[in-house]
Amino acid sequence: MTILVTGAAGFIGYHLSERLLKEGQRVIGIDNFNDYYEVQLKRDRFAKLTANPAFIGAELDVSNYDDVINIIRREGITKVVHLAAQAGVRYSLTNPFAYLQTNLTGFGNVLEACRQAGIEHLLYASSSSVYGANVTMPFSVHDNVDHPVSLYAATKKANELMAHTYSHLYGLPTTGLRFFTVYGPWGRPDMAYFGFTRKIEAGQPIDVFNEGKMLRDFTYIDDIVEGIYRLIDHVPQADPQWNRETPDPATSYAPYKVFNIGNNEPVELMTFIKTIEDKLGIEAKKVFKPMQAGDVQATYADIDDLTREVGFRPTTSIEEGIGKFVDWYRSYYGQAAAVREPAKAVAQ
Repeated sequence: MTILVTGAAGFIGYHLSERLLKEGQRVIGIDNFNDYYEVQLKRDRFAKLTANPAFIGAELDVSNYDDVINIIRREGITKVVHLAAQAGVRYSLTNPFAYLQTNLTGFGNVLEACRQAGIEHLLYASSSSVYGANVTMPFSVHDNVDHPVSLYAATKKANELMAHTYSHLYGLPTTGLRFFTVYGPWGRPDMAYFGFTRKIEAGQPIDVFNEGKMLRDFTYIDDIVEGIYRLIDHVPQADPQWNRETPDPATSYAPYKVFNIGNNEPVELMTFIKTIEDKLGIEAKKVFKPMQAGDVQATYADIDDLTREVGFRPTTSIEEGIGKFVDWYRSYYGQAAAVREPAKAVAQ
């Protein structure tokens, strides 16, 4: 089959495309290469993909509907994994229109293009951020998520609602993927672990928010990709047991599903930092600060549905995952690592 991966030059999109190519699939990858973080990293990821003749790459933006529908029709695409989005919780506090344009308009274009082209299955990136003010742990897809605490989270919740509408109106099978704090090689420089590594390596102090008393369900990139890969052929079906009087948010009378993809084992931020220090062989200079707006105290994924339906279980420990990231980081940046502009680290 031919699969479209939007955001293919991004962190998850790159790794998923590599896995699909390894499995013998034909992949069409698109990205707009925006400058939210260093563009060269995106182009280097993309270059590795385009070296494979089974990968066809194009530079285009999902906010342009004609470009999206044209490439889907031209390339004979049957399934779509939509990962293109404006990421970042804190960035959404100061740059709201970037999220409205890409995460809402862009996703609307993808939905409509999938409907018009008769796509067999649309999988799309949601986020653990949708749990917002929820405090019941672990976070379950069967819980209500109507209280987001950032615009980024609100756009992801909106994506789930938009997807359900298309599943209901047009029978388009859609699967939402709530990712939990993804990390690993070729990662995003705006993420906390990346920023920590960069600053510790350069001998610069790191900002530790909420006195380090936050829990995150850090999930290694290979585990995330495994979850996505298993779901591509797992096309959602209408749930005949769905009850309108006691509606289950995770499923529907329409061909619609939502899954958590996480490690199911939250780690305290200070433990995570200590692991980075151990792998680098350098002790961090820490500056403790209060919780930032838009952040949440903890994330913890209930992955029972994903395990039951496709047999997913994460297999990568924090020690192994951070070790692989540090090895890649030093290989990719080399001696230039200490002089690059530090990224703004976020916890989500």
